[in-house]
Amino acid sequence: MPGKTSERRLSTAEERRETVLRTALGAFAARGYYGTTTGEVAKSAGISQAYVYRLFPDKESLFVAVVEHCFARIRESLADGVAGASGSTPEAVLDAMGEAYARLIAEQRPLLSVQMHAQCAALSEGAVREVVQHGYARTVEYVRGASGADEARVQEFFAKGMLCHLVVAAAADEVDAPWARTLSAGIRHY
Repeated sequence: MPGKTSERRLSTAEERRETVLRTALGAFAARGYYGTTTGEVAKSAGISQAYVYRLFPDKESLFVAVVEHCFARIRESLADGVAGASGSTPEAVLDAMGEAYARLIAEQRPLLSVQMHAQCAALSEGAVREVVQHGYARTVEYVRGASGADEARVQEFFAKGMLCHLVVAAAADEVDAPWARTLSAGIRHY
């Protein structure tokens, strides 16, 4: 009887890169840019730290790639909102994008955490500031173009999104106090 041979499919560098990005997203979401090491990411991904460095030259490059991934996921979510909008007015499109984004951060909480950590790290890390600026530049232009809204309405859309971050992060919707009711009023979250 011929012996069984097990075929093992080796991961490609791109598959490993995606695994590292997913793992790093969770690690950075939990502990932030400063609290996460590439060693922790490597261990969680089941690869060596040296292999992480073959894929990403340093922790900053890895974090930047994770932040870029988050912005791409946000853009996909906003596009899903546009596709499902109940009308073509700026208000209908912005409302649908807001709904899609609220669902995204509820379903993928680590994505929200990475965004918040990236904004904090952007204060002192030039490369992180650059990726945050570039990500918001693309997102603002997408929202403006897809919705046709004026500058003030686009700014309000993003301001409300930032307030949504605060409400979710501080669990303000679970606090029965005047300040929490004021901040939570009209904010969609799941």
